[in-house]
Amino acid sequence: MSAVAPLKVFITGASSGLGEALARHYADHGAIVGLFARREAELARIAAALAPAVVTTYAGDVRDERALAAAAGDFIARHGLADVVIANAGVSRGTLTEHPQDLAAFRAVFDTNVLGMVATFMPFAAAMQRKRAGTLVGIASVAGFRGLAGSGAYSASKSAAITYLESLRLEMRPFGVAVVTVCPGYIATPMTARNPYRMPFMLQPGDAAARIARAIAARRRFIVLPRPMALAARGMKLLPRPLYDRLFVRAGRKPRVDDG
Repeated sequence: MSAVAPLKVFITGASSGLGEALARHYADHGAIVGLFARREAELARIAAALAPAVVTTYAGDVRDERALAAAAGDFIARHGLADVVIANAGVSRGTLTEHPQDLAAFRAVFDTNVLGMVATFMPFAAAMQRKRAGTLVGIASVAGFRGLAGSGAYSASKSAAITYLESLRLEMRPFGVAVVTVCPGYIATPMTARNPYRMPFMLQPGDAAARIARAIAARRRFIVLPRPMALAARGMKLLPRPLYDRLFVRAGRKPRVDDG
């Protein structure tokens, strides 16, 4: 009996937080993993920690589509076409429209959270269509369900990501390629560590990674996690605008600082 080929997984934003947790989860389960992120030293640390798993690392920014295409091409040449591609890279920055200098922050958030997702999938999409197999996974957020004060760039970028992923799902469906939209609530990562407000239903990265991996394996179209956050987000979406405004106008805001 022939051995089952290991799963091949390519992950962006893999040098910390949820991306690192996803890398650890898949490596622990025997997958071949490709890790793309900006911080080369952190990628090397993670690769060493995951030994003897097969790990290939690529240092780069998802806003650089050429770097992503080169990394994807190298991963495919070394290991074959990825079975799962996870567009996880993202940034969150407090922004206010009345500050002209925040335009650069808006641009960076959209370029990373939306166009970076497109650039992550693009080198794999056509090959997956030809093979009629594979799963493309986008990490969005419950912050994309309604606009949050002080987070105009982040909320809008995640809303755009959710809609983009839905379009992509329809486009890829005739080819047998799954598209999974993941909308987490709060996860204990360096990104959320800077939030100066209460964050209910907080998940640890390892727990979140395991839940996301199960959804990917099941080829679920859309997942919000954890379940209490899914219920809260559903209720928030149903609030009439006047009531939503009254309830959230004074909600906690992310500081206007660069996430780096």
